[in-house]
Amino acid sequence: SVEKALTELLALKRPDDAIVGEEFGSSGEASRKWIIDPIDGTANFVRGVPVWATLIALSIDSKPTVSVVSAPALGSRWWAAPGSGAFTKSITGEERKLLVSKVSKLEDSSLSYNNLRLWQKSEFMPKFLKLSETVWRTRAYGDFWSYMLLAEGSVDIVAEHDLKIYDIAALVPIIEQAGGSISDLQGQLTEQSSSVLATNSLLHAKVQDLFRTAS
Repeated sequence: SVEKALTELLALKRPDDAIVGEEFGSSGEASRKWIIDPIDGTANFVRGVPVWATLIALSIDSKPTVSVVSAPALGSRWWAAPGSGAFTKSITGEERKLLVSKVSKLEDSSLSYNNLRLWQKSEFMPKFLKLSETVWRTRAYGDFWSYMLLAEGSVDIVAEHDLKIYDIAALVPIIEQAGGSISDLQGQLTEQSSSVLATNSLLHAKVQDLFRTAS
């Protein structure tokens, strides 16, 4: 229902733009493309955990450029656009600009990740364990929230595996406009990437080098 409502509105307001959604797939081809995840954190939603959100991104020439992450159960929203920066608004109505942390040492950093079972099925598990043993603190905040905490400066590293484009696109502008970096675990982030590394930029090369080294 969420995706249907969004696609109908976009078809009315931006009829020449393409749309990619989790539930209904792709619609059309264009240099401007809206990428939608109607409920990111579906398992949380089903179980009554308030960590779920609607993710909306506008990709221009395959680059996510503008985005909104709306988490009604948390009473929060995050958004970003080039030239204006990244912002959040809480349930109290407070609006503030986002800025990543300045932690520069792995041993002082906080790492958030997703389901360990997904890591166990991948080649990255030994490297992920090495990273988790190196950092100061690990927590699985999960889904979109890990990345919003990174943009707010509360988390320093987020690493996830087995994602799709609609899980990722809306995160990119917010993280980058907050001063962070987001990529594939071992290289550049593309629309085909299924693994994601996001950091406060200061730690990015160190963590990516770890994932590139032999196990």
